[in-house]
Amino acid sequence: MIEKAIVNPQTVFEIKVFDIVIPVTDVVVTSWGVIAFLTLFLIVFNRKLSILKPSKTQIFLESVVVAIYNAIESVFKKDPWALVPFIGTIWIYVGFLNLVDLIPYLHNPTRDLSVTSALALVVFFSIHYYGIRYSGLKNYLKKYIKPVFILLPLNIFGDISRIFAMAIRLFGNMLSWELIVAILVLLAGFIVPVPMILLSIVGDVIQAYLFGMLSFIFIMGGIEVETKGE
Repeated sequence: MIEKAIVNPQTVFEIKVFDIVIPVTDVVVTSWGVIAFLTLFLIVFNRKLSILKPSKTQIFLESVVVAIYNAIESVFKKDPWALVPFIGTIWIYVGFLNLVDLIPYLHNPTRDLSVTSALALVVFFSIHYYGIRYSGLKNYLKKYIKPVFILLPLNIFGDISRIFAMAIRLFGNMLSWELIVAILVLLAGFIVPVPMILLSIVGDVIQAYLFGMLSFIFIMGGIEVETKGE
């Protein structure tokens, strides 16, 4: 059944490393496909860049980059380009992962908790990377013993729980959206659910934006905690 395929990722093939068999699911294959598509598109697109006569595609993509830059610059008082590549990649990549279910027989990888957990884990390490980059390792680690040393376990747990909440939030929202649309298609055919599908597209884009914005806010928190006194 379609609901089972949505909830339970299907194994496409297996990779055997020594005596360990690693199943590769449709979630992983779709994620790789999105990465391959974006990479190939950018390679081809970069060959056609023009300063004097930019194409409509170039103008559109440049406007997207400018919008991301302005969104970060309005809050981040240091060099925005330090965060634009990472936050921009999060927005674009998660957005494509969410929208891939518009292609027949494909499901968005973000319906799987392992994918959203991996994305959240990347954000988790990025928070510490940028925090250490702007304040140094020693000063950054001091935040875990403020205001008193006894709060160290709670501060560590707070960091981990925020990232876990990000993974659960994106996973729950995307799985529920896809299940609702799939059930409506089964019950009413393809005509009645069209408005729901259009609403789902809007929801997919919003979820990608919120995930990227939460990543930005957490990174900003890691930076500002240690630099607000400068």
